[in-house]
Amino acid sequence: MSQASSVNDRPDKIGVITHGSLNQGVEMKLDAEESIESIVAGTFVVVQGERYDFFSMITDVTIDAANESILLHPPSREDDLLRRVLQGAGTFATVSLRPMLMMENRANEEYAEVKPVKTVPAHFSAVAKATEEDVARVFGHEANKDDEGRQRYFNVGEPLGMDGIPLCIDLHRFVERSNAVFGKTGTGKTFVTRLLLAGTIKAGRAVNLIFDMHSEYGFGGKKEEGGFVRGLRELFPSKVTIFSLDPKGTRSRTNVLPDFDVYLYADQIEPGDVLPLRDTLNLTATAAESTYALYNHFGKNWLTALLHGDAAEIAERCGAHENAIGALQRKLRVFEGYEFFKTTSPEGKIDVIEALMETLETGKSVVFEFGKYDDLKVYLLVANVITRRIRERYEKLANKHFQTRNDADKPHPLIITIEEAHKFLAPGVAHETPFGKIAREMRKYFVSLLVVDQRPSAIDEEVLSQIGTKIVAQLNDEKDIGAALVGVSGASALRQVLASLDSRQQALLLGHAVPMPVVVRTRSYDEDFFAAMRDDRKPRSFAEAKKDIDRLF
Repeated sequence: MSQASSVNDRPDKIGVITHGSLNQGVEMKLDAEESIESIVAGTFVVVQGERYDFFSMITDVTIDAANESILLHPPSREDDLLRRVLQGAGTFATVSLRPMLMMENRANEEYAEVKPVKTVPAHFSAVAKATEEDVARVFGHEANKDDEGRQRYFNVGEPLGMDGIPLCIDLHRFVERSNAVFGKTGTGKTFVTRLLLAGTIKAGRAVNLIFDMHSEYGFGGKKEEGGFVRGLRELFPSKVTIFSLDPKGTRSRTNVLPDFDVYLYADQIEPGDVLPLRDTLNLTATAAESTYALYNHFGKNWLTALLHGDAAEIAERCGAHENAIGALQRKLRVFEGYEFFKTTSPEGKIDVIEALMETLETGKSVVFEFGKYDDLKVYLLVANVITRRIRERYEKLANKHFQTRNDADKPHPLIITIEEAHKFLAPGVAHETPFGKIAREMRKYFVSLLVVDQRPSAIDEEVLSQIGTKIVAQLNDEKDIGAALVGVSGASALRQVLASLDSRQQALLLGHAVPMPVVVRTRSYDEDFFAAMRDDRKPRSFAEAKKDIDRLF
């Protein structure tokens, strides 16, 4: 920020720094003219020190008095004059701030280098509300391009208490690592996820595979207050392909046939695909692990042999426990009642999973609809089978690229979106599922996860530690809040911010794709958003808009 736009020159100065430390944050005394009720936890301010501007977040607000006798004998409600006399002198408000970033305030450049906070501002440093220019300086702007001329930043909403000011995430950094959307039921996780997916598709930063358990992402979904919203296929008809386990249901719901009807064959399923179903199918550990004995004996036909054979005979041939084989057989036979599941593979069958991977390799995103099969056991099995194949394929593609060093061989970065993620990533099974391996190891192979869940505490801690960017809506359970903030510095202050969130359209955004934690009022998934996604005009930067204003006034 140049000297011409220093905090002291602004009309929106709200207080001065009085106390603080590098570890605990700093405290501001609120100016007497400012209403304490206008100070909202999670909003931004800028502290101007002697050398640095400190971009800071409000984490707490307290009221106090210079003399305890004032609190023991407060003025009556009718004595308005005395109340005004005491305000600011006898009584005052203290605002707790967490400095997040610092920038040299005497730099001549429009955008000085943003640095981690290594010191604190001096006593009586002025504090002002952050402006749109401050936010763009720290978080970037949609008009900013990367070295290849591609869109790098995507507007996800506006900082809390800063209406009309766009706040962006760095899409380049977002697709580098696995990410998560956390929040209890009814907080709008699906809408936030749609926003993020739309941003990556529009900017061409990644291809997406969305396991759409409730048919909410492809052709549209229901609003809780009634009505429908557009799906990703409607926003990006040439960039999104629909695969469906329930093609009849897709057609009756949308009057449009999916691009591919999906069939799952028994010989495509491996033991590791069944392990995440252990709790859902109420299998014992012995029964679940018997799948490996079956696979070792029957090979890829293990599941067909199990479903069509005699449990006692199979157990004897495999050296497995008869009761465990019988229980496994009874539980897995439920899949024979589904139209998409086939125990025998016909000659010349179409490998739909191969078609799905080829679609992703061409740069098109895939929405995989489950339709009427919105059953958790179906979701777990099908998602595991497909993701295992994708993991194997991307490892080969990436290794080929590393050998040739040819950009033409470089795979499109892939984001796999899963809901009810804790079922795939629970501590007991995360190390055995393809999703667990992707979260831990697949970053170097250009594959990442977008985890959507209401119970982050049920996800393996090692997986949580690998999540790059988190969008955390309201959570009530202390364990879930703690898990959502794993590995975050200043977690205690952010807990207070999380506790103050509204139940809808507010979230804490933190991690790899943003330079600091920030509370946002997420962008509305409405007609204005749809128009912006379809609009190919270059967005104006803040500097360009400011020039237009200066010309007019």
